[in-house]
Amino acid sequence: MSENHEEIYGEARAEALRRMLRALAARILELDRSDRILDHVPELLRRLGDLRSELFHYEVRSTYDTPEIAEHRRLVKEAERQPELLSPDPEDPEPWRRPSQE
Repeated sequence: MSENHEEIYGEARAEALRRMLRALAARILELDRSDRILDHVPELLRRLGDLRSELFHYEVRSTYDTPEIAEHRRLVKEAERQPELLSPDPEDPEPWRRPSQE
């Protein structure tokens, strides 16, 4: 899950996080019942690292763009760019023409 660098945090990703948390809890309980919890520190650290990363993404999900917002942002940036075909000369009688390459 932590390899997922999408800029959208949807319900499917939130549900995957819930499953990860439940799986870790189940694993900790399983290891605790068999008194082997400290024998599996490297595994638990790896899982905690993956979860920490995904929990961070969940916490900052409000900064992620929805597809609609991303499209609106793209349109605004595109509209802000000055068209290349206008002549820089304000006295040009045909500003739509590209300047000649003399």
